[in-house]
Amino acid sequence: MDILHTIILGIVEGITEFLPISSTFHLIWTSRFMGIEENELVKLFNVFIQSGAILAVVFLYWKEILTNRELFTKLVISLIPTAVVGLVLYDMIKGIFFESELGTTIIFILVGFIFLLVEYLIVKKVLFPKNDIKNLTYSQALLVGLFQALAVIPGVSRAGAVLVGMMILGFNRSESAKYSFMLSIPTIAAASLFDFIEMRDVVFASTDNMITLIIGSLVALVSAFIGVKWLIRYLQNHSLAIFGWYRIILGIILILFLII
Repeated sequence: MDILHTIILGIVEGITEFLPISSTFHLIWTSRFMGIEENELVKLFNVFIQSGAILAVVFLYWKEILTNRELFTKLVISLIPTAVVGLVLYDMIKGIFFESELGTTIIFILVGFIFLLVEYLIVKKVLFPKNDIKNLTYSQALLVGLFQALAVIPGVSRAGAVLVGMMILGFNRSESAKYSFMLSIPTIAAASLFDFIEMRDVVFASTDNMITLIIGSLVALVSAFIGVKWLIRYLQNHSLAIFGWYRIILGIILILFLII
């Protein structure tokens, strides 16, 4: 993986991490199209550069999180289901889905249809996403964590799962996105730290490996900052439909690529 690959993957990670379109899915396919052979460094890189992306959220929301004890507690509660699922089932799910590009792509498409269904139910006045996160209860915070836990399956999207889950619970799109951003801090930080410790031999195997991780994280930080600011503004006046259609169309194109 050369410097150009590092920069491109950093940009892809930063932009897609907080959009409901699955950064893992995009990193997998971007790596494939660039001809990057999967090895231990690439696996670590794809997880570790997420830590760069969450720094963008830290810069934007650190004060609000640290000065609001109730919000901080709710974020911790939301983290618990994800942590449990990640520790217990992550290896099994990763082994099943990461080895199947077709399976991951089908999931990617199905989540797109879920986005469209949720937006349809909103139009039909079945769902009423009007609340903001100050009205989030502790029990609802736990449910949000259960939704986020679904993102251990590649193609689901952590941001997408939290967004949809909170909208179903009655929270508006932009507030749901904001909570998703803040929840990403402990979630991604824990995952990145865990992988870093588990694969520290890869990290310190050479100076080039360390430089690759640092550059990728810095690029992800810059592109994530842009992505976060854009998504909050977009969801104030728009629905998730564009992301649903994006998933469906891109997924169909990739499936055709696999079978032709």
